[in-house]
Order: sequence, then C-alpha cells, then structure tokens
Amino acid sequence: MESKIMIGFHIMLAATEGGGILATAQDTADRVGLNWQQFVSQAIAFGIVAFILKRFAFDPIFKVLDERREKIKESLENADKIKTELAAAEANRREILQKANEKANGMIAEAQKAAAAQGERKLQEATGQAEDIVKKAREAAVLERERMLADLKREVGRLVIDTTSKVTGKVLTPADQERLNTETSRQLASSN
Repeated sequence: MESKIMIGFHIMLAATEGGGILATAQDTADRVGLNWQQFVSQAIAFGIVAFILKRFAFDPIFKVLDERREKIKESLENADKIKTELAAAEANRREILQKANEKANGMIAEAQKAAAAQGERKLQEATGQAEDIVKKAREAAVLERERMLADLKREVGRLVIDTTSKVTGKVLTPADQERLNTETSRQLASSN
C-alpha cells in the first residue's frame, strides 16, 4: 500500500515542479486555443438551452408519446374485444341469414304461384285492352283521314279558285266557284 502512495506522491511532485497542475492545464488550453471565459459562457448558454428544451419541448413531447402509447395499448385491448364480439355477431348473422333465406324461399315459391295466376289473368286483360285500343285507333285513323281529306278538298278548292281568278283576271261568280269545287273534289276522290 505504501508503494501506491509513494507513486501518487511522485506524480504530484512532478506536476507541481513544472508550475503546477493549473499551469499545465493553462498551457494545454492555450495550445488548443481554449478561452476559459468563452467556454464557461457557452457552457452556461448550453445549460439554459438544454433546460428550456427539456422543460418546453422534450417534456411535452414525452408526455404526448406516453399518452399515445397508452391510447395504443387501450386500442389493442379494445380491438381484441371487438374481434370477439365480431365473431359472435358473425355467427348470429349467419343464423339469421339462414332463417331469412328459408323464409324468403317459401315466400318466393308462393309469390311465383300467385304471379303466374295473376300474370295469366293480366295477360288476358291486356290482350283485350290492346284489341280495344287497336280498334279505337283504327276508327280514329279513319275519322282523321276523312277529316283531313275534307280539309284538303276545301283548301285545294280555294287554291283552284284563287289561281283561276288570278289567271283569268276576273272575279268568279258563286256558281263558277261551286262548279270548280265539285270538279276538284271529284278528281281528288278518284285519285284516292
């Protein structure tokens, strides 16, 4: 043990002989270009910035991250619960669908029978109505054709009278007009 103490003593003696430990540190700092005042002020500024960052940036971020971690944990737990409930709901849904399909198939069969009977009856009614409509349409077409021919005869007669009076340059008497109308109507009737 004494040898270790002696070695320490010799190291301290060697350090103090050259001007002391502080002088050696000052020489080393001067060689490196270290300015103690600037170093201390920068260390204080760094400490202040580190404190501000920790207080106003890192602490809130860590708090948000912890809250988020807790929410994720709760979400995962809820997801497991939801999966279990979903499986039960799916089984229930399948059962309900099976019952609904069976009931629907029965209703469809009944509806098809009723629809076939109803369809046959409606087809007969529709056929009768269609025949009535066609009959009425033919009658209306004949009446319309006759009306149009009468209008056409009147118009052609008027045009013939107007043309004849313009070509001949004289005013036609009512007897002349009647004769031209009759002659024009006869020619139109023979062309149909």
